[in-house]
Amino acid sequence: MTAELFAEGKQPYRPLADRMRPQGLADYIGQEHITGQGKTLSQAIDNQTLHSMVFWGPPGTGKTTLAKIIANSVKAHFINLSAVLSGVKDIREAIAQARQWQAQGDLTILFVDEVHRFNKSQQDAFLPYVEDGTIYFIGATTENPSFELNNALLSRVKTYVLKSLSEQALITVIGNALKNDAQIKGLNIEIDDEALHMMAQASDGDARRALNFLEIACDLVEADSTGLRHIDKDIVQDVTSQSLRRFDKGGDLFYEQISALHKSVRGSNPDASLYWFCRMIDGGCDPLYIARRVLRMATEDIGNADPRGVQLALAAWQTYERLGSPEGELAIAQAIVFLACAAKSNALYSAYNAAMKDARNSASLDVPEHLRNAPTQFMKELGYGKDYRYAHDEDEGFAAGETYFPESMGEREYYQPVDRGLEARIKEKLDHLRTLNLSARSKAEKKT
Repeated sequence: MTAELFAEGKQPYRPLADRMRPQGLADYIGQEHITGQGKTLSQAIDNQTLHSMVFWGPPGTGKTTLAKIIANSVKAHFINLSAVLSGVKDIREAIAQARQWQAQGDLTILFVDEVHRFNKSQQDAFLPYVEDGTIYFIGATTENPSFELNNALLSRVKTYVLKSLSEQALITVIGNALKNDAQIKGLNIEIDDEALHMMAQASDGDARRALNFLEIACDLVEADSTGLRHIDKDIVQDVTSQSLRRFDKGGDLFYEQISALHKSVRGSNPDASLYWFCRMIDGGCDPLYIARRVLRMATEDIGNADPRGVQLALAAWQTYERLGSPEGELAIAQAIVFLACAAKSNALYSAYNAAMKDARNSASLDVPEHLRNAPTQFMKELGYGKDYRYAHDEDEGFAAGETYFPESMGEREYYQPVDRGLEARIKEKLDHLRTLNLSARSKAEKKT
């Protein structure tokens, strides 16, 4: 298609995604939660009022398009900067141009794509001009603004969260291109329902990706004897076969998906756990990273309720190191399913955190003398080890009433086993030992 256009000397090539960019809110697909009737953004557009804002959402969800629609709707000049390509010089030039338009009574929208790529000083550079009305600032980012943008900038803008497009919305995007794009209409394209759904699904919520897939498919499909070009599932499979899902290692999607995996394991749902594991693998995540996190899940959420969890998680990690992909991934999946089905307990995790808090707050407290080692006569004379009771010589191998904490702290009970799995038996034993302690200390108090 593109080669034909250049050969005929027609207008320069523009990608289908750019040709299909909506010019008004009525043609904008998706994001009804912020563009629907009565919503803040739609009211601002209807009332011809404006405020600075940040659009946060995945690629291909319409951030740039929405900014241009707003500019068209309020009849504002539109300056487009990319934080990847622009520097301080570009910012100064944009502000200078905006000042000229301001002097003429015109509005200016300064749109910054990938705004999270600007450093703190570059972000701060916009603040005076946002406050004095020289520009209305619209930033677009795929990263969480609360982590990536300065508080000073965030306090001066309203953040709108854009969501991945649904499969049905993407089908509408593709259908509109087939019906309305002049270049595609001239090719006599037809696509069957199965292929259409497959293309929308492979687009992974990204309208730009959907239109790119469609454009490539239109380039590949050949006309039959009647001149019809029919896109079937085989062509779509060929076009989308090398497409990776959104994952963005180190970005929000990365942490959202590992969080979903962890919470699914904790929630004892092996099916959801497997799904999120496969999503991450499909998106290109390093399986060794997942293996490390699975070992963390075994200690944090299963613990002593089923100590086999740690062993299996560690074995899965080592198995992957020896086998690699894809065989080793099955061992990680096995560990994930086991942990999801295992009895759950965070008693050890909670006990560790409580003990660490006390340790940090009481690091200088002395070890009680009866617990100190006395390898020399001098240390024995100081009382080190005096009155220490050797547990193996006591009834049940337990020195009932003995104390092991620093004297000024008193006794602590960090570890509270749950009534699940092996911890139920551990709990029974600890309850028994604690009863023996109470009885022994009560007798000691009566004697004094």
